[in-house]
Amino acid sequence: MKITTVVSLALLLAAQTSGAAEFLVKYKNTNALNNIASMQESAGIEMKSIHQPGQLLKVEIAKKNEVRALAAIMKDSNVEYVVPNFTIRAYTAPVDAAALKEQYALAKVNAPAAWQKAGNKGSKNVLLAVIDTGTDYRHKDLAANSVPGYDFRDNDADPMDLTSAQNPGHGTHCSGIVGATGLVDGGITGISPEVSMMPLRFLGADGSGQLEGAIKSIDYAIEKKVQVISASWGASVPLSTAKPLVEAMERAEAAGIIFVTAAANDGKNNDTSDVYPANAGLPNMITVAASNSSDAKPSWSNYGKAKVSLSAPGDAIMSTLPGDKYGNLSGTSMATPLVAGLVAFLKAQDPTLTGAEVKALLQSTGAKVSIATACNCRIDALAATETLLAKKPFLVPAAATIAESGSVQLTLKNAVASKFESSNSSILTVDNNGLVKAVAKGTATIKATDANGVVTESLDINVGAASSNPGNPGNPPDPGNPGMPGGDECPLQDPATCQMLCQILPSAPWCK
Repeated sequence: MKITTVVSLALLLAAQTSGAAEFLVKYKNTNALNNIASMQESAGIEMKSIHQPGQLLKVEIAKKNEVRALAAIMKDSNVEYVVPNFTIRAYTAPVDAAALKEQYALAKVNAPAAWQKAGNKGSKNVLLAVIDTGTDYRHKDLAANSVPGYDFRDNDADPMDLTSAQNPGHGTHCSGIVGATGLVDGGITGISPEVSMMPLRFLGADGSGQLEGAIKSIDYAIEKKVQVISASWGASVPLSTAKPLVEAMERAEAAGIIFVTAAANDGKNNDTSDVYPANAGLPNMITVAASNSSDAKPSWSNYGKAKVSLSAPGDAIMSTLPGDKYGNLSGTSMATPLVAGLVAFLKAQDPTLTGAEVKALLQSTGAKVSIATACNCRIDALAATETLLAKKPFLVPAAATIAESGSVQLTLKNAVASKFESSNSSILTVDNNGLVKAVAKGTATIKATDANGVVTESLDINVGAASSNPGNPGNPPDPGNPGMPGGDECPLQDPATCQMLCQILPSAPWCK
């Protein structure tokens, strides 16, 4: 069996501070469970819980037993993979003391005009899950729109947001950005003041939580038929480590859920940095960068032409805090629920909108800004609402980055295309059905003409890596992990298994 998981040294050490580490085992069938159960005593494995939707078994292994226990699990052909139950954190950024201390974001994205155009402020029929630190669902500005949720941190039915020095009320703040009612004197208004919000808590009072809790929250949202998920959190781990999280997102996609997530706050280019769930790249998901009151990118916001969908106000955002309070927080965490709430508002106008369609709608109608994302745009609620209600045609996807030998299928929403053409056939070709194929590295666009002669043009379709430098000098290259001093040998007499273990335990002294 081949294991390709790679885990950073920092994550491994964090998992082992208690003298034992937790791992998630993806099992193919119940034979794996029986086999692991039979070796619990001899291998020092403790079976903690089973999550059936993801076919995941959580095990705890004492550090002294780690090598032999993992080797025994990995040799079982009934096991698909093993990853650490790594730590996930909420994305917050410091507030600039000189920044505006008012609720500028709604005016910036033309939300009041969108409400007026639609003749409503959303619908309680749209169910949105805020997966986060929980929510103060008793808050006077949130109670009317809050529905029962669950706490996967403490495993009970009370997803109350518990504050600390590390968590000022992250989930409550996100919930207010989505759907504060605007009916409280001295309060605030969410971008979708009419909505049903379900708080799902897996991040604790310290702002962190485990991979398993994130997965359980997503599967609970699927079970409860949520239509939109707002996820303002993540971890800098490679895809192989994030695989069970991405699989949960794929289950959400199959259920028709639109997954809106934060790009992260490292100031890095996501096209060249590993971060999940932001980089999963699924059709149903929207990854959000932050903008400020001047439509510029705050230094801390991540970006990326290939991996980040669009931007939205996330700097010094006024919203709800636990205990009927209000305050400013900054981060892609704040930009994410603004987009998720707008998606919920648009779903109230057209319940048939898919994730791919609403992403293309927001990208094709967004205001152009100098923030490197797939559309180089910031959301515009009015423009999106006008296009949706008038049934104006737009291409799906509106923007894309594909490999040098890749392809992408375009469809024309709200019209039937009679002709497609490429702006540069030496970079992209397109057939009469909208199938776009890469020819050479570069950037081109596609035009679609409908039967009435109306022409709709895509945004940039990039072949190969696109330039995503937002104008700052970027970060110095990562020198990489120099490894640990050698000398110690693998205690197993099986070199192949020792090599596989190095993928899960890269800090092991025999791993070079």
